[in-house]
Amino acid sequence: MNFRRGTAIIAVTALAGMALAACGQSKDDDNKDAGGSNLVVGTTDKVVSIDPAGSYDNGSLMVQTQVYQYLLNFPAGSTTLTPDAASKCDFEQPTEYVCTIKPGLKFANGHALTASDVAFSFKRVAKINDPNGPASLLGNMKSVEAKDDKTVVFTLNSPNDQTFGQVLVTSAGPIVDEETYPADKVLDDAAAVKAQGFSGPYTIGKYTKGQIAEFKANPDYDGAYNKAKTKTVTLSTYADANNLKLDVQNGKIDVAWRSLTPTDIDSLSKDNKVKVHKGAGGELRYIVFNMKTMPGDDADQKLAIRKAMASSLDREELSTQVYKGTYTPAYSAVPQGQVGATEPFKDKYGDKPDKAAAKKFLDDAGVKTPVTLKLQYNTDHYGSSSTEEYNMVKRQLEDTGLFKVDLQSTEYVTYSKERVKDAYPMFQLGWFPDFPDADNYVTPFFAPNNFLQSHYNFSDKDNPVPEMTKLLKSEATDGDKTSRVATLKQIQDLVADQVPILPLLTGAQIAVAGKDVKGVDETLDPAFKFRLTSLSK
Repeated sequence: MNFRRGTAIIAVTALAGMALAACGQSKDDDNKDAGGSNLVVGTTDKVVSIDPAGSYDNGSLMVQTQVYQYLLNFPAGSTTLTPDAASKCDFEQPTEYVCTIKPGLKFANGHALTASDVAFSFKRVAKINDPNGPASLLGNMKSVEAKDDKTVVFTLNSPNDQTFGQVLVTSAGPIVDEETYPADKVLDDAAAVKAQGFSGPYTIGKYTKGQIAEFKANPDYDGAYNKAKTKTVTLSTYADANNLKLDVQNGKIDVAWRSLTPTDIDSLSKDNKVKVHKGAGGELRYIVFNMKTMPGDDADQKLAIRKAMASSLDREELSTQVYKGTYTPAYSAVPQGQVGATEPFKDKYGDKPDKAAAKKFLDDAGVKTPVTLKLQYNTDHYGSSSTEEYNMVKRQLEDTGLFKVDLQSTEYVTYSKERVKDAYPMFQLGWFPDFPDADNYVTPFFAPNNFLQSHYNFSDKDNPVPEMTKLLKSEATDGDKTSRVATLKQIQDLVADQVPILPLLTGAQIAVAGKDVKGVDETLDPAFKFRLTSLSK
C-alpha cells in the first residue's frame, strides 16, 4: 500500500493544529460514545484512492479501514472472522457463499445500506478492474447478487474456497453506497468525501489529499470494531520521515505510523518521552520482474538473468547494515511465521552471493555480460531507507562483475501508475498481507490477472503458467491442513524456480507513540489493520 516536497511539512503540521482547534467546537463533542480528547497520527504513506475500486496499497487501506464497513472483519487483537455489516456468512452450497445483512444499517449520508449496495460494491471492483485496484483478490468470484434487501449470494468458480471469507476483509471488501459511487469508474477523493458514503466507525471531515484527513466518530456505526475511543483523529501525511520522527518525539503528534527509518526507531527506543510498539510481522519487500520488458533475448535468457540475480544478493547485509535488524532476510514469497512457509530461495541460490553459480546461469543461456539492469525503486512509499537499500542491491549485483545497474527512483503517485504500464523492467514493491494466511502472499501475486501486472501468468496469455494456476486453486480449496501445507510448499518451490519476484526482506509492524497514548499494541496484530478506534489518550 502517497508530500512530494519537504517544505510541505510545515503546512501539514499547521493544518493539523487548525483541524484540532476546529474539532474542539464540533457538534461531535456531544457524541458520548467516543472519548473527549483529540489525537493526531502521522504517516509517510500516501493515499492512492479512498475509493476501494481504485487502490490496493497501505496508505489507502489506512483510510478505508476507518470509514467503510465490510461484511466480516477482524476486531482488534483477533484473527477470528467476526460479523461486521453482515450478521452471518457461510456456505449454503459448495459454490454459494451467502451473507445476511444486519437490519437498520445506513451510510453517513442517510442512505440505507442493503444487500444491493454490497453486491454493487463487489461487482464494480471486478468491472472497473483498475490496474492499481484489488480485483485480483476476487478471482474466484463468478458472480454476486442481492437475493433480497438482506441476502447476498456469492457464486464461486471453485467450490469450498477456504479463503473466501477472509477475502471479504481485504481491500476488495469495503461496502460503498451505490447511490453515490459510479458503477464503471473510480470516484475521486474529493467526491468520495462529499458523498459521505461511509458506514464505518469514522466518517471523514476535513480532507486535503496528500496532507490531512480528519476522521470523526460515526455515532451510528454498528460493526465488528468497538465504538471509537477518540472523537476526532487527524491523519497528517509527511513527505519526510525525519520530520515525522521529530514531531512524535516533541509531542506535536501522538502516533507515528509508517515509516520511520531504522536509525530513528533505534534512537526513539531510548527516548523516555515516547514508546516504540512492535507488532506481528509479515511485511515483505521484494523486486518484481516484468516478463515482457526485462533484459534477455528470449524466455530462457530472461530466466537465467533472474536466477543469476537471485544468486548475487546478500540479504543479511541488507538486514543488518541498512535496517539494523528491523527487517530480516526473506527467502520465499511467504514470510516465516505464516503456516506453510518454507525458504526455497535459500535452498536453490544460497544465503550469500555465489558469483560462480550466477555466471553459470548466464553462460548456459548464452547471455553476454555485463547485463544492463534498469531497476526502479521508490523513496516516499516504502520508507526513506529504500535509497540505501537499493544502492546496496546495486553494489552487490555489480560486485559480481556480471551486471551493470541503472538505478532510478520515482515518487509513488507516478510510480503506481507507471509500473503497471510496462515502464519498469524490474522494480521495487512492498506488501502487507490483507489477511493472516499464506494464500495472501501467493494468489494476489501469481494468479491470472494478478496485482503485480508483470505479465507472469497473465490472463492475456502472454505468459501462462497452468501449473501455478492449478496449485493456487488447490491450496485455496483444500480443507485438509497437511495436504494444503504440502501444496503451499510446491507453490513456493515453483516461485523459486521461475523467479517472477525476488524476495529480499520481511519485517514487523512498528509504531511510535507518546507515553499517554493507549491502544497501540491492541491494533498491531496479525490482521494487519491499523484501527484508529483502538486509540485514546
